[in-house]
Amino acid sequence: MWGAARGRERATVYNLPSPFLCLVTDRTLCDSPMEEVVAAAVSGGVDAVQLREKDMPAGELLELARRLRAVTLDKALLLINDRLDVALAAGADGLHLPEASLSVRDARSVTPSNLLVGKSVHGLPAASQAAGEGADYLVLGTIFPTASKPGADTGGLAFLSSVTRQVNAPVIAIGGIDASNAVSVMEAGAHGVAVVSAILGSPDPENAARELKQLIMAAVERREAQPSYS
Repeated sequence: MWGAARGRERATVYNLPSPFLCLVTDRTLCDSPMEEVVAAAVSGGVDAVQLREKDMPAGELLELARRLRAVTLDKALLLINDRLDVALAAGADGLHLPEASLSVRDARSVTPSNLLVGKSVHGLPAASQAAGEGADYLVLGTIFPTASKPGADTGGLAFLSSVTRQVNAPVIAIGGIDASNAVSVMEAGAHGVAVVSAILGSPDPENAARELKQLIMAAVERREAQPSYS
């Protein structure tokens, strides 16, 4: 059953499944009600849904969060972007912090002990700080060019690999990731991937999610089967 482990005796409060597939929302890409698209994606293997509708008024955001909670409950994690009040009122599993938002330490001081706290980061200094403060996971970007952030600096696989080797927290890669490059992202050391258009822009979100999940699962299985040299 999904949910965070209680207590703060550990650096993090939840061990994310590996590999980890996260869907980040963008209602402008949904031809059907978002809860229907999300339900299909969860059926395809999505492990978490990050509700990121930055321009939506709080009341509407809460209503949407509750609809998403209904289709993700006991099936996938629900993470709310930057709105602790909405996360708590909707019964979400976690709070996701943009890099310019609260620090993980400050967020921890006001969140229940069973609420996940994740952080978006765009470089090693921010990743190291958030990991040191006990972030449950990091979302690292931008890896590849992406339509959702046109013109953003992209770090590529070398950047991803460098960060994953130097931080002690699960790193979820984001930015231009789809079925054509998800395997290379996992091979670079990512714990998982976060996508927007790779699922929401597909005419069949369930199959798009299933294909991505199968690809990253196979990549992790190959990675774990490789001999370790010390």
